[in-house]
Amino acid sequence: MSCLCDQCSALCCRYFVLEIDAPDDAEDYDNIRWYLIHENTFVFIEKKKWYLGIYSRCKHLQVDNRCGIYETRPQICRKYSTKNCDYHGGEYEWSILFSSGEQFEEYAQKQLAKQKSREEEARAKKRRRKARKPIFQSAMMAMAGIGPAGPNGAAVHLGKVNGNGNGKMNGNGNGKALLSLPVLRK
Repeated sequence: MSCLCDQCSALCCRYFVLEIDAPDDAEDYDNIRWYLIHENTFVFIEKKKWYLGIYSRCKHLQVDNRCGIYETRPQICRKYSTKNCDYHGGEYEWSILFSSGEQFEEYAQKQLAKQKSREEEARAKKRRRKARKPIFQSAMMAMAGIGPAGPNGAAVHLGKVNGNGNGKMNGNGNGKALLSLPVLRK
């Protein structure tokens, strides 16, 4: 009976992969491009995680594609099986694979343009939100007696708070505010 390893070209022993941080800004994208302008490198995204791959043959890979330190091989090698084997396994699950700096630079420019557009929209939204102050804010402050200070340091009455037009904050003549909140309607 034949062993799968007899047919294998030891692809798994000819590269290694390290998880890297997803790029956030132009400098991060440029650093990843730098990886890719070196020989024997690739970058991919799998399940929203970023990885740097480096093609580099294991020092212990023998001419017959068998492991020279099989009994003392690292744990990562021990976890590897024919179920996830590069030669016998199924499809790769990466969503994007980059193999050159030029290819990645094109991707980075598109992503940075999208990011800039999202940031500009967020700033515009914040400006719009800031411009829309509630119209009842000044009246509520006056009712609570915390309006802007007048010349003598006392709270300034901000208008017809009680709607009766008498200039008194609660209409009872004692100058004490009755705190009632306006009903908000859409």
